[in-house]
Amino acid sequence: MRNLILYVLIVICFSCDKTKKSNINNIEAKSPISKVEIQTLLQDSLLNVRALEIYREENQGVFATSDGRYGGLSLKNDRVGIANRIMYDSLIPNFRSLALTENGTFLISISSPGILFKVDMDNYSVRYQEDHLKAFYDSIDFWNDKEGIAMGDPTEDCISIIITRDGGESWTKLSCGDLPKAVEGEAAFAASDTNIAIVGDETWIATGGMASRIMYSPDKGKSWEVYDTPIVQGKPTTGMYSLDFYDAKNGFAIGGDYTKPNDTLSNKIRTQDGGKTWQVLADGQSPGYRSCVQYIPNSNAQELVAVGFKGIDYSNNNGESWKHLSDEGFYTIRFLNDSIAYAAGRGRISKLVFK
Repeated sequence: MRNLILYVLIVICFSCDKTKKSNINNIEAKSPISKVEIQTLLQDSLLNVRALEIYREENQGVFATSDGRYGGLSLKNDRVGIANRIMYDSLIPNFRSLALTENGTFLISISSPGILFKVDMDNYSVRYQEDHLKAFYDSIDFWNDKEGIAMGDPTEDCISIIITRDGGESWTKLSCGDLPKAVEGEAAFAASDTNIAIVGDETWIATGGMASRIMYSPDKGKSWEVYDTPIVQGKPTTGMYSLDFYDAKNGFAIGGDYTKPNDTLSNKIRTQDGGKTWQVLADGQSPGYRSCVQYIPNSNAQELVAVGFKGIDYSNNNGESWKHLSDEGFYTIRFLNDSIAYAAGRGRISKLVFK
């Protein structure tokens, strides 16, 4: 059990260990999902949540809001609590990404100044600040309790990447000389805190906008390569909005254009070689724009769920075809197991049971 405790409406302890996905060759077949039941756990018209993480071994979760608050989920009894708002001088931070280790919860705000807070017990402190006018951080994740990464839009001619090697106490921004050069207009979307995917020491980052590519590091951010993708791109609102990897070979990305959410061309792509090459799937078929995609645990890299403000969709053949399960809209989703997930969006946090 980690030492971090959030003093919210309920007292919750978390574990930061990321559950390893099962061996792809040792999964028993199961019946395809045909429906989803949605139970609203927290409803508030002012609530806007894009940052949500589930810690399976402890049956706990944590989330952050666009109005500077963070909170906890007790998954054993589906209770939700929200802590007091974090303030920085007179600034109310807009949180769209978070991560948790044994050292504390880490929340990073979008827009300038970009501020990364460490929350420990009922205290918080600034561990990194970037005052550049173009600062805009989209996602954060950790390889382990000591080493973590956050990514954001370019302030110069590369995607912004900051890294910690001391448990989040200090963060260093990588030089553009150590990163692939960004294409003009290439950035990222702070839509669901799923721009970064990590498997072991390997890391994949999804960009979007005028160019939508995969940045890849085999060694926890020490070296980088970049791979092109065939997803729709070329406009500020197009590209990958979400990325997930089942293992080091199998990955899936989804997005499109949120201003044209019904467009279904070239918005779903898959890799089976660790991100080097990608293929468009279900081209011209629903779903259209979605802000988050996740592999279902223990699914042999076959089952995926995608969510967005237009609803929930499911695939049981690694994205070859999809079934629309619900019109209920969410921004982000995380799985507890192969049938239960938690999702968040505008106005609510919900429990989803897939059957």
